[in-house]
Amino acid sequence: MSLTIAIDGPSGSGKSSVSRRVAAALGLAYLDTGAMYRAATWWCVQQDVDLSDQDAVSALVLELPLEMGVDPSGPTVHVAGTDVGEAIRESSISTAVSAVATNLTVRDEMRRLQRAIIDAERSGGFSSGGGVVAEGRDITTVVAPDADVRMLLTASEEARLARRARDVHGADDAAAVDATRDEVLRRDADDSTVSQFLVAADGVVTLDSSGLDLEGTVDAVLAVVSQVTGSSR
Repeated sequence: MSLTIAIDGPSGSGKSSVSRRVAAALGLAYLDTGAMYRAATWWCVQQDVDLSDQDAVSALVLELPLEMGVDPSGPTVHVAGTDVGEAIRESSISTAVSAVATNLTVRDEMRRLQRAIIDAERSGGFSSGGGVVAEGRDITTVVAPDADVRMLLTASEEARLARRARDVHGADDAAAVDATRDEVLRRDADDSTVSQFLVAADGVVTLDSSGLDLEGTVDAVLAVVSQVTGSSR
């Protein structure tokens, strides 16, 4: 049985780590749509395009030579044959990505690519049974509103900042949290102008992971999947 799970949420909610674990547990493909926007940003920077020039950015992204690897045990991102998996996580990209992600033409193109990947996986791509866990900002509402399971994964601002600080700086003390505050909160504020991911839409299950660790959150998501689908896969 093909199974599509859509998970949205703000920065630091844990959606990427959780979605990978859930995909692995269910034998599904994993699609990190945020990485696609990061890859587009990296490509624009490499081509010395002014990110404030929306027409130039749009034109470049429409020709983006992007390949997404959807194996949850080792998802990959390649642009023009170059592995950019690490490069797109650098702070310079994190601070610039909203300029690209809020470009409406770019969003339309990314959504088209995301739907194509999801449709391919539904037909039995990575997973022999067919299916994918796709996570991002507007997957539950725009990209895959017909997903079998739709969830909004959220957490308190304090929890989200601490998680991102640990990811980026390896610590969640006051200095590390302050160093990530702008990246997390500004990106959410910018992206919320073109995408709704702070409040669940009708039919979307909200899961607050503030008091849960990674394993606890994965278990909670799997419980929702089982409840909604009536199956443990």
